[in-house]
Amino acid sequence: MAAALPNSEDEDFAETHDINVTPFIDVILVLLIIFMVAAPLSTVDLPIDLPSANAAPQKKPDKPVYVSLKSDLELFVGETPVKRADLARRLGEEPEAKERRIFLRADKTAPYGELMAVLDLIKGAGFSKIALVALEGAPAATGGQK
Repeated sequence: MAAALPNSEDEDFAETHDINVTPFIDVILVLLIIFMVAAPLSTVDLPIDLPSANAAPQKKPDKPVYVSLKSDLELFVGETPVKRADLARRLGEEPEAKERRIFLRADKTAPYGELMAVLDLIKGAGFSKIALVALEGAPAATGGQK
């Protein structure tokens, strides 16, 4: 069995001009994993049992401001606990705060009167864009109405 070997003096190996995409794909996969792990960490992770609503889901803004009322009536701005007396000052700390929408979240076991008191505190501080947050897509409770 005979094989012909190319003569290195007569024939040079042809240069290839292809791009090796394997390292590029590896980098993209690593970035994908990093973003998949980091994305859940960038959301507000305060355990509140929200009531459900069947309203159409709304687009979430880039940097939402959440005011949360827990079942034990503790008040939070984002994930930071706040006293009721300091709520207006804390909300006004951010630039152009009066123009931003405030998202009010309350545990479904929190008394309605307390929710309204917090809403009045926010409105009294000069914030007019306030949205109530509920679970999206879940059937709304009828409250005993038929």
